[in-house]
Formats: sequence, C-alpha cells, structure tokens
Amino acid sequence: MQLPQLKSFVTVCDTRHFTRAAELLHVAQPSLSQQIKALEHELGTPLFRRARGNITPTDAGAALLPVARRILADTELAYREVADTVDLRRGRVRLGAPPSLCASLVPDIFRVFHDRYPGVELTVDEGGSQDLVRTLTDGELDLALIITHQTGRPAALRVAELLHENLVVASAPQLPPPGKRARITVADLRDQPLVMFRRGYDLRESTITACREAGFEPTFTVEGGEMDAVLGFVRAGLGLAVVPSMVAERSGLRITRFTRSGPERTIAIAHRRDVQPPRAARELHRMLLEHLRSADANGELPPETTLLAEAFAPAE
Repeated sequence: MQLPQLKSFVTVCDTRHFTRAAELLHVAQPSLSQQIKALEHELGTPLFRRARGNITPTDAGAALLPVARRILADTELAYREVADTVDLRRGRVRLGAPPSLCASLVPDIFRVFHDRYPGVELTVDEGGSQDLVRTLTDGELDLALIITHQTGRPAALRVAELLHENLVVASAPQLPPPGKRARITVADLRDQPLVMFRRGYDLRESTITACREAGFEPTFTVEGGEMDAVLGFVRAGLGLAVVPSMVAERSGLRITRFTRSGPERTIAIAHRRDVQPPRAARELHRMLLEHLRSADANGELPPETTLLAEAFAPAE
C-alpha cells in the first residue's frame, strides 16, 4: 500500500469520478486507474462500484476511506514537522557550558540565536568541563563549551579551540586594591583572603594550582560558592576571587590584572565525532563563531582575551 495509491483512492472518493480525480492529481487517467487496480489487488477486494457516471465506494472502500485520510494527514504533518526543523522554525539545542561561560558568553549567544529562531528550544547543562565531556560523549548534549586544560582533546570528540583568556582578580571597589602595582603576580595573593568556588569548578583548580606553583597554599574566607555567590561575597568585601575577564567585565567589581605569568585558560567547543550535530546545533555553532569574530573586530572582547585561529573552522 503506497501513498500515491491512497491519495488517488481518496480523490476518487471525493470526486466520484476517475477523470476529474486524474485532473486534480495532474496524472493521466490510465495511470490513476492502474493505481486503484493495484490497491484493490493488494487488498483482495474491489473498492469502487463502477457504473457509468456513478462511481461509489464499496463497503470495503467506505471502511478504508477514514483510515486513508488519517494516513495522508499524518504524512503531511510529518513532512511539515521535518520542514520546520530543517528551516529552524522548531527544534532543540542542548548546550553544555561551565558556569563562568553561562554568566558571560552564553547569554549573548542565546539572545542572538533566540531572536532569529524563536521556535527552537534552548537548553543548557551547567557544569564542570570534565562532567560536560562525559555528558556529551553519552549523547545527552549536542555541543559543549569546555576548558581544554582540564579535559585535553578526548578522542571521541571533535574539539575546536575558540578563545584564550587570562584570569583576573576581582575585588570590592570600596576596599584597597590587592597590590601596590597596576599588575600583580600570583605570589601577591599569598596573604590575601580569597573567596573560593565549590569543588568541581575549573576555576577552583586553576587558582589553587597557580598558588601552589607560586609556593603557597591559598587562604579562603568563604568556600563552596557558585559564580553568582562568589561575586556577591567579593562585592560584600569578604575577599578576592580569581575569575575570567569576561565575567569580571560584567561584574561591576574592581579588576586587577596579572602579569604575563598569571593563570589562564583556553575555551573550546566540542561535539561527538561519530554523530553530526542537529541542524539547530550547527547553526548555533556558526552564530557563536560569527559573534566572536564580530566582537573581536569591533574591539569588544576583553583585552585579556584572544580569539584563536581554530575558531574559524567551519562547524561540521
């Protein structure tokens, strides 16, 4: 039973005339008649009573008619659903990102994408890069923004590095700056109270590692917060925090930059090698690269942020 046969059958039922049905379907009448005969042969029973000038469904034809209408309607709906997805009138993108990027880069990209494709559902999984790699590998995400010094380049993923970002020190504007110079070293944090992220945060590991490499263990006044909480504690004067420059620029806090030997990170976008991301995810990837290129050309990226060549590799 084929869709053209069912469409021919329904049209003959509606017109009660083979010639008129063939005209509506833009097919030759012999072709339409052959489709009906083939359908009757497959079902093993006549579907029409054929009297001159009076074509009516048999009992079998009357039973088939509502079913055929439903099949054709469902088929049309399926075509529309697929077309909507291809044209991005609907769909879904599942993006994973560290909290620091959910507080800086992701809102800008989501806003631009949503303005252009309001029917596409956007979901975000906020977590550490290592957790995001596992979630992406398991097929629960379409794309993930990750920090490559935490994850490397997992063999199961295609990874393109986007941005190189120096970390900065955020402090409350009402308190004295953390150092006597415009730029400080990690060693200058030795006697400074720090507000520290919870365990599992990429920034926590980066900060502690940098302090240990400078020869000391950092001192925490508050420990265990998420990004918004850490910035709030800093704003209240409870201590300093080492944060990405993109986050610091939006925080309203004082920004103190490190010398060249300060902590840094590289942001990349990743997807599974064995599965092509859905159309909506590929478009989000493209718009992310477009946004970064525009921001870089217009001088809108923080001075501690460098766009990398891999960012311009096309999404696959």
